Amino acid sequence: MNPSFDYITYGAEATSREVTQLLRHLLDRAFAPSQLPTANRPLPSPLCIWGRHGIGKTELVEEIARELGCRLAYLSPAQFEEMGDLVGMPQIAGEATRFVPPDWAPREDGPGILLIDDVNRADDRILRGLMPLLQRHELVSWKLPPRWQIVLTANPDGGDYSVTPLDDSLITRMLHVTMSWDLPSWAAWAERTGIDARGIQFVLTYPELVSGERTTPRTLVQFFRQLEGLGDLKRELGLVKMLAEASLDRETAAAFLSFVQRQLHQLILPEEILQASDFAAVENRLKKLYEQETQRVDLLSVICTRLIHYAQRPDIQLNSLHLENLERFLTIEWIPGDLRFAMAQELVQSDAAALRQLIGRPAIGKLLLQ
Repeated sequence: MNPSFDYITYGAEATSREVTQLLRHLLDRAFAPSQLPTANRPLPSPLCIWGRHGIGKTELVEEIARELGCRLAYLSPAQFEEMGDLVGMPQIAGEATRFVPPDWAPREDGPGILLIDDVNRADDRILRGLMPLLQRHELVSWKLPPRWQIVLTANPDGGDYSVTPLDDSLITRMLHVTMSWDLPSWAAWAERTGIDARGIQFVLTYPELVSGERTTPRTLVQFFRQLEGLGDLKRELGLVKMLAEASLDRETAAAFLSFVQRQLHQLILPEEILQASDFAAVENRLKKLYEQETQRVDLLSVICTRLIHYAQRPDIQLNSLHLENLERFLTIEWIPGDLRFAMAQELVQSDAAALRQLIGRPAIGKLLLQ
């Protein structure tokens, strides 16, 4: 149990990357073919992912299902009013009454994930009805097919959340982990997903504004999606203000408007650095950005982070020019050494083979050994 700020969650606190690692491990076990007869196979333990609203718990599970190409059945028990919504409806067949399974119940063998979303927003009667599904993978009218993993999401108990407390008999039927929002994982996901670059730069510049009265990672992404197709945000400031206040709290909306007015949304893009045929011109732009009344290390850090994640995107095919420009960037002497070292270290440890080749370049090797 993790009591914090009147919130109660369960399991270790973990970043989205760590939760992904845990879930993939469980799925590997659940999906693996077994030599045992079906009746003798141990049932995979359900995993409950706890965390505050809007941090991407549901999206994480859906993304893993897409990556693995497995089936995904979605269940939102908060919508259920009666037990029949969960177990199905009775039907008279001859002299017997049988329950007809609901249409959302999985019928085909896995691999598959049964996602029970926002489980503790369900009525207490529905929660009690879920117990045999969590323990035996079956209800009165249907049984979960082989090679399916049950995954649940839940908001913290207590505080300002309107949730139904889970009793010990439910808690002990599941594995638990608490997912927390972390900037590096979000930035990598946003780059990979194609979130508007100006939005990514804003979050990297002001990560402390991600959590507010109405501001969450989910509402930020909702807002950034509305910016797509808008070219000059400064010229469209009135529209941008309305869009921001439609999704975010006033503090975050005001910060984004200031971000636009100060033209920080026009930071140099990763693709401009990688594709530059005249790198000296790019370096001059970087230096002007850095050498203001106070040295803007924070803006350089944003650019470095975006460049790291952009270069690791699976849809980016790195060529010799890209690698040359990465080396040039990493060897700009006026950029603080700790920024360049951290960036080089992450790039050479990347899964991308082209980036790992950087370690063979003398200038990069020297940087890493300093």
